[in-house]
Amino acid sequence: MGTDPEALRDAALALSEAERAKLARDLIASLDGPADDDVAEAWDIELCRRINEVESGKAQLLDVEDVLARIRARIG
Repeated sequence: MGTDPEALRDAALALSEAERAKLARDLIASLDGPADDDVAEAWDIELCRRINEVESGKAQLLDVEDVLARIRARIG
């Protein structure tokens, strides 16, 4: 590829914030390889399971401040 990386970077930086964000997402996604439909489906199933547990009261929800306090106590 004969494109000058610095010129390409300069051109990208001249884009709007929204355009740069989309370009960044696309570039990062290109490093991940093709999407795995089985993984997406498995996550959909898992998310539904977790939502059902929360809505039914089976899930034990934690207060964020309590969790952060426990983390601070462990690392502090």
